[in-house]
Amino acid sequence: MIGSAVLLVVPSMPADKSHLSAQTFCVGGAVRDELLGLPVKDRDFVVVGSTPEQMLKAGFKPVGKDFPVFLHPDTHEEYALARTERKTAKGYKGFVVHAASDVTLEQDLSRRDFTMNAIAKAQDGSLIDPYGGQADIRAKMLRHVSEAFVEDPVRILRAARFLARFNDFKLAPETLDLMRQMVADGEVDALVPERVWQELSRGLMEAKPSRMFETLRACGALQRIFPELNALWGVPQPPQHHPEIDTGVHVMMVIDYAASQNFSLPVRFAALTHDLGKGATPKDILPRHIGHEARSVDLLKVVCKRLRVPNECRELAHIVAKFHGKLHQVGKMRADTLLEFLIDLDAIRQPERFEDFLKACEADSRGRTGLENCPQPDAELTRAALKAVLTVEAGAVACQFTEPEKIKQAVFGARLNAIKHQVFSLKI
Repeated sequence: MIGSAVLLVVPSMPADKSHLSAQTFCVGGAVRDELLGLPVKDRDFVVVGSTPEQMLKAGFKPVGKDFPVFLHPDTHEEYALARTERKTAKGYKGFVVHAASDVTLEQDLSRRDFTMNAIAKAQDGSLIDPYGGQADIRAKMLRHVSEAFVEDPVRILRAARFLARFNDFKLAPETLDLMRQMVADGEVDALVPERVWQELSRGLMEAKPSRMFETLRACGALQRIFPELNALWGVPQPPQHHPEIDTGVHVMMVIDYAASQNFSLPVRFAALTHDLGKGATPKDILPRHIGHEARSVDLLKVVCKRLRVPNECRELAHIVAKFHGKLHQVGKMRADTLLEFLIDLDAIRQPERFEDFLKACEADSRGRTGLENCPQPDAELTRAALKAVLTVEAGAVACQFTEPEKIKQAVFGARLNAIKHQVFSLKI
């Protein structure tokens, strides 16, 4: 914590007389997390007073493409030469980098995003904090270092993600103003899909992912990068089913529930996108949302293509968007209808994905005001039905027939009997 002993060890440079004037400092997230009392995962270092030639001579291996970054010959940790940057074009790649032995530590720290990430630790354990990072950590404030913040649109996504991780921190009003300016200036439009997905997916895996999307919405960035999600706020739902009423509020509750249960990224993305179609519901039928599942599927295809969402996340999100409403009807289904539902979900071939489907639906059910611990009888019934189906040895049934259609009917019949005897007999 702030004021306690910082135990982070800064490895020294390899012995070489050409580095007598060079200094190394641990910087960024490692110093921040140590001050916050959090586990330190990766450490990054900045080298002041050296050149690429001297780093190579000392045995470092170059890995940086756009600016000089090297791997330590023993620890394999990253060491970057102190550098400054000059904006030359829109987007996060529109920079000219200057890395030289005359760049000071303070100059290097000034180009960083937030004050809490602009603290350096010297080899003697002392902290160099020219921009007030320790004070902002004590105040639990996320604040930009300088006006240069506006030059990199990824910092908008990072700010939102950090607020999802450090969910007791607040965003400095002046930083929010800069983020709004960046959106108005079109900087967000220069972001490439891969980088947007990278930050959104990381934010979804934080402790309070709703804070990321609420921050992006507050600065106007959500409308530019994810308009389908942004459209959900202000859309009413039937209060008897959704006491929170607002669809955007509901979806935020859903993803926070998924996070509280440590659900996987595919489950969290499916939870985020399951109700996209409600943002396109005709106004004359609100607050009902007839057919929103089909609209959600159509919008989801657009989102996944634009953001280049990985297949595992895309496929689960598709079946959740399409079938989450049908799960609530399971208690009223006949045995044959329930079996057909399992087939539609491809649950027999992909039981693990089926479990993820149920987790996303659980988040949907419990992401409602006052219903955070509601029972899940439909999910339990569907799970029991699949368990019964999987006791059937389809190969043994199939070998009794030669015609494909008869094989299909026989296997279906055997599975149906299993559901009737092992599940539906318990309901009578």
